[in-house]
Amino acid sequence: MTFQKNNFKIPIIILGGILIVGLLLFFSNYSCGVQHMQILNEINSYEQTLDPEFCEVIVEKIDLFNDDCEPQIEILDCG
Repeated sequence: MTFQKNNFKIPIIILGGILIVGLLLFFSNYSCGVQHMQILNEINSYEQTLDPEFCEVIVEKIDLFNDDCEPQIEILDCG
């Protein structure tokens, strides 16, 4: 009876570990996609307002994004 319980637990533990690793990989790539879309939306908002302070905030976000993710976003000219 104990032997059957142990045989059942091991595949569940392995599948759980694979699921956790898969989710971590999915969300690490997904966050870059979400950040990319947020930055593009902020760039569109900036083009409507042309607020130089907002531009500087966006440039900082672009720098951080370009360090961690692909594709690279071109830096805005706030001047």
